[in-house]
Amino acid sequence: MNGAIERPHGTASDLTFFLLALAAGAGAANLYYAQPLIALISADIGLDESVASLVVTLGQIGYIAGLLLVVPLGDAIENRRLLGLVLLCACAGLIAAAGAHSPLVFAGAAAVFGFGSVVAQVAVPFASHLARPEERGRKVGNVVSGLMAGIMLARPAASLIAHWFGWRAVFLASAVLMLALAGGLRLMLPPRRPQGGLSLWALLGSFPTLLRTQPVLRRRIAYQMPMFGAFILFWTAVPLELAGPAFGFDQSGIALFALAGAAGVFGSSLAGRLADRGHSRLGTALALAGAAVGFAIAAIGVAYSSVAALVIGAVVLDLAAAANLVFGQRALFMLDPAIRSRLNALYIALFFLGGALGSAIASPLYVLGGWYAVTAAGILAMLAALGYFATEARGTAA
Repeated sequence: MNGAIERPHGTASDLTFFLLALAAGAGAANLYYAQPLIALISADIGLDESVASLVVTLGQIGYIAGLLLVVPLGDAIENRRLLGLVLLCACAGLIAAAGAHSPLVFAGAAAVFGFGSVVAQVAVPFASHLARPEERGRKVGNVVSGLMAGIMLARPAASLIAHWFGWRAVFLASAVLMLALAGGLRLMLPPRRPQGGLSLWALLGSFPTLLRTQPVLRRRIAYQMPMFGAFILFWTAVPLELAGPAFGFDQSGIALFALAGAAGVFGSSLAGRLADRGHSRLGTALALAGAAVGFAIAAIGVAYSSVAALVIGAVVLDLAAAANLVFGQRALFMLDPAIRSRLNALYIALFFLGGALGSAIASPLYVLGGWYAVTAAGILAMLAALGYFATEARGTAA
């Protein structure tokens, strides 16, 4: 018994899991729409170019706040209601962003829709609760595939929509989708009411204890933090290389490259199936090594000005990042169901710090040493993760 009222494992329909995957992807995409639109947005709302990146940063700040303040509530309050409220929060922020005509209004809207973008981290544990243990990896993998698709497709989708209808249409369209998902999931999801009556402060106060007492959590953070840092490093730096003299891509070309790289989302589903067969340890090793190989292939692509090799490197890296995320979440979701939401919140929040570091060093590395400095940093990060993985006793973090 996990102290929750929920539909028996395995009775949720495929449509339910599809809607959870769509919600995860659409929610995650909200964080990335503004990245290719910074110039358009800042010019329209009167934001100085020197601080234009704040249109992205404030969404990330809202997201981190949501991870810490909302996601742990999945262990304390009715999950279906929580998911609906998060989607409506994102919808409100997106509508405000679409109508913003001043930097202050857009900044507040970005923080609100960023806060609501944690829908993915509410949806993934919910999917885990609905799935039978023997298929948990596959079901979670399918939802994480939706999350990764949202991350990878957000940039090209935003660029194309803005090209035809203006940047405001991007946020308005996403708001409509959030509202539709809130209604659809309300109809499709069963209620789940965790028992225990923990307050938000008690949930937050349990974080240090969880880090201290859950070795699987510590291991999986240590594997995914450098992985996500390398992933963000690559995707922050590669537009600079593509726009440079070697490739000469314009904005539409960069969008198409990102679209090609999105093939990596299939790694989530494949990883889920591999994990369900008991091969998480092998899969983790392949994912960590595969990310390093992806960087090496991309470096060859740059050396020979080969777009094909650069795309292959991006796909390999994306496959590795998506797979490693699934292996980590499945391992955590096989632990005590009463703490799943908190484990997930800690896992995501801490490896996002790796992503923040990756984005922070991308431009300085590229300016100082070009693409090869970026490659060296990515490969070193993955070798460090592999070195730590080599110390894992068999079965420790399956």
